[in-house]
Amino acid sequence: METVIAHRALDDLRIVGGSLALDFVNTRAGPRHGPVDTEWLSSYGDFAAWSRRAGAGDPRALPDEAAPRPAGVDSVAAFARVQACRDDMDEVFRALADGVAPPDPALRRLQLAYLEALAHGQLAGDTDGCEWRWDSSGDLLAPLWPIVAAALELLTSKPVSHIKPCHACRFLFIDQSKNGSRRWCSMEDCGKAAKIARYLQRRSDAQAR
Repeated sequence: METVIAHRALDDLRIVGGSLALDFVNTRAGPRHGPVDTEWLSSYGDFAAWSRRAGAGDPRALPDEAAPRPAGVDSVAAFARVQACRDDMDEVFRALADGVAPPDPALRRLQLAYLEALAHGQLAGDTDGCEWRWDSSGDLLAPLWPIVAAALELLTSKPVSHIKPCHACRFLFIDQSKNGSRRWCSMEDCGKAAKIARYLQRRSDAQAR
């Protein structure tokens, strides 16, 4: 039976990954070990709007309009690139969260995306120091560049053991707890639901005795 994917409004999306790259992966949801059943990015316009909300780089580098653009080859092609890159990040980070080596083809594609992104950035400096600035030309793929950069930074600068899967849903997050025991993407949602489920199970067990 084919899974029906529900398309949700961005206002319903929790930003809980602790990394721009993981938050990008978390724009799809579903059960922990099941298929995707929820999608927040259904068009290029959704992606542009999410990028602004998530803080994907310098606002000057984002397209001028957050609302969906008129249908056209450029926006369709750009959104296809966005989706493909999200697929690659999902493969890589989900594998690491599950404690297995990420697939090499996805790593190579992510590497190529990173090299492309770097071509659209510039190191700028003054007497206060230096910063990396993304091209502000308004390219449709501009929001993707800092996301790819965040993915490479996460993969190469932090212990990947801190990348964890939620025990209830498909969301991934960086576990910054002191003892590394975080289990839920959000205590307000999945954590609360798990507590309620445990309470109801204990209650049911007690009544069955």
